[in-house]
Amino acid sequence: MENSKKNNVPMSSPEINEEDRQSVMEVLNTTNLSMGPKIDQFEQAVKDLTGSRHALAVSSGTTGLHLCIRAAGIEQGDLVITTPFSFISSTNVILFEKAIPVFVDVDPLTGNIDADQLKQAIRDLNKGGKDAARWLPRNLPEKTGRLKAVLSVDVFGQPADYDSLIPVCEEHGLTIIEDSCEALGATYKGKPAGKFGKYGAFAFYPNKQITTGEGGIIITDDDEDAAFMQALRNQGRAPGDAWLQHTYLGYNYRLDEMSAALGLSQIKRLDHMLDSRAQVADWYAQYLQEFPMIETPQVLPTTTRMSWFVYVIRLDKSIDRDDFARRLLANEVPVRPYFLPIHLQPYIATQFGYRRGDYPVTEALGDRGLALPFSSVMSEEQVEQVCEGIRKSL
Repeated sequence: MENSKKNNVPMSSPEINEEDRQSVMEVLNTTNLSMGPKIDQFEQAVKDLTGSRHALAVSSGTTGLHLCIRAAGIEQGDLVITTPFSFISSTNVILFEKAIPVFVDVDPLTGNIDADQLKQAIRDLNKGGKDAARWLPRNLPEKTGRLKAVLSVDVFGQPADYDSLIPVCEEHGLTIIEDSCEALGATYKGKPAGKFGKYGAFAFYPNKQITTGEGGIIITDDDEDAAFMQALRNQGRAPGDAWLQHTYLGYNYRLDEMSAALGLSQIKRLDHMLDSRAQVADWYAQYLQEFPMIETPQVLPTTTRMSWFVYVIRLDKSIDRDDFARRLLANEVPVRPYFLPIHLQPYIATQFGYRRGDYPVTEALGDRGLALPFSSVMSEEQVEQVCEGIRKSL
């Protein structure tokens, strides 16, 4: 039993070293635990990484996306195109403002939004009538506004097809909000993820490329919107407001100094951690070649740097994914379904009338996808152990 425990492979693991711990302790040895210099330094490091004019540290990727929705002027009844193949927060932030998420299915290879369907959806929605109806939910609220934005998701660390997305959004005056919460450090044709929309957002949960425990950051080149989002994250206190004076309805979406110190220490090693994750992905691709019933992730040529977030395999349709997952767990290999389609989440399906069959590619990926243990600290021996568990389970 003792040996079995030692051989267990964790689903994910943050890469924390002594410098990280010391950075946090330095903050704890001061009296400044919030709104201090570490926030400024961490934001500057992200600006340097992405080439952005502004970076605003926030309490999570979700809160970052919510502030982007607010800055984009999304209001009740407005339409925002996004994808049902994502973590739930990319839809939730639209619902926070009582706007309407309009789902477009995804590319079967990457899981990113299907550019051709997006183009057609934008044109049909702007045309109205029967053409628009095919894209809208069955249960449509009485108050419906106009199409205002596209919230694009860079799934699993691979940027979406922005050469196709950007022109059609510009043609129709739509704001692009880039959800790069899974893609810090990725590049599309040499340009950093997060820089393709008016706003981009990253997240730093413990399974991400770098971590602050909880936390996120927004990047933008827009001075006015940056000042607005900076005020919103701090209870609506605008630049120039006195203490306890609040210009806007805002939130407590701030990141604390300890988290910023950890992020600042971690981001110095981002290249190393991305290289380590790429090595783990290469090991998986090598060892999984022997299983023809398993499809491994594909990186497109336009992705000039993949920022591996998770390693999601796709099983042949003949394999019962959930039964296979149970067998893997019995062989001491933890796995997770990735993703469960958003339109089939109970509260989304109830509110908007979605049902199975509405987004077939998303549903197929959701039915077949399985995330394997993955982190920058995995060893080749651990990858071999996971693949041995797969061999036994098959």
